[in-house]
Amino acid sequence: MTDSGSGGVHSVQLAIDVLEAVAFSDDELGVTQIAERLHMTKGSVHRHLQTLVERGYLVQNSTTSRYTIGPRSRLLARHAPEEDLVHLAEGPMRQLRDALGHPVVLSEMTPRGALVLNTLSGTAPIEIGVRPGSELSFHASAQGKAMLAFAPQPFRMRVLARPLQRLTDKTVVSARRLEQQLLEIARLGFVSAPEEAMLGLNAIAAPIFDDQDACIASVAIVASIQFLPEKPRQSDVTQLIETARQISRKLGHGRGADQIAPSKRTVRSARGRQPS
Repeated sequence: MTDSGSGGVHSVQLAIDVLEAVAFSDDELGVTQIAERLHMTKGSVHRHLQTLVERGYLVQNSTTSRYTIGPRSRLLARHAPEEDLVHLAEGPMRQLRDALGHPVVLSEMTPRGALVLNTLSGTAPIEIGVRPGSELSFHASAQGKAMLAFAPQPFRMRVLARPLQRLTDKTVVSARRLEQQLLEIARLGFVSAPEEAMLGLNAIAAPIFDDQDACIASVAIVASIQFLPEKPRQSDVTQLIETARQISRKLGHGRGADQIAPSKRTVRSARGRQPS
C-alpha cells in the first residue's frame, strides 16, 4: 500500500511516526497517548508497536505497559559519526545563547521541511523553544525559509507548488510573494519570520553550508515578539550570521576538498545528499 501524496509506503511511514513519537518524548508513552499525538486509531498504533518491540527498536515497561527506546535503536545511535552536525554546532550555538540570552535552535533540511536537531534553552525564566524532532514547514518558519532560499531551483519550485498552509494571519501563503522573499533572504543572508508559525513568537535564522557549498541546515534564535522584534537588532543579526559561518567552517565550507579533515567528510556522508 502506498501513500499517493508522498510517494512513500504508508505502513512504513506510520511505523516511523510511532517510533519517532516515542523516541522524541521525554517520558515513556502509552498506546492512547501515541494514538492521540499521531491522530491514529489505538489498534493501528498497537500493531506497529508490536512490530517495533519484536525487532528491538522499542521496549515495553512490564510495570506501566508504556513504551520507550529499545536496544536496536541505541545501537543505531552508537554507529553515528563521532563528530556529527549537532556536536560541531554546539560550541558556536552556546556562545550565541550566552551572548544574546535567547533560545538557539539547530535545524537540518529534509524533503518536507526543517527538522529540529538541537535546542539550547535561553537564560530567561520563561522558556520558549521547539522540541528536537519537530519538523517545521519551509514556508512558515525562519529556519525553513533560510534553507529554502539557498536550495536548488528545482527543489524550491516543487515546494512552492505545494498547497501552503496558513498557520496564522501573518503566514505567507502566496507562492509568488514567498519567492520574492526567498530572493531577499539570499541577498541578506538571514530571515526574520515574526508570528508566521505562532502568534507572539518570532525567529531569526541564518543558513549553514557544507564543504560542497550546499545549504544543509540553519541556526536560529527564537523568542517572543516582545524581546525579538519584527525588525531585528543589527547586533543580533550580526552575531547570528557569524555563528552560522562558524558552524559552516567546521563543516569545511570555504576550503578546498583536499583540505577538509576526514571527520568532516564523515559528517556529510552520514547526512546523505541534500534534496534536489
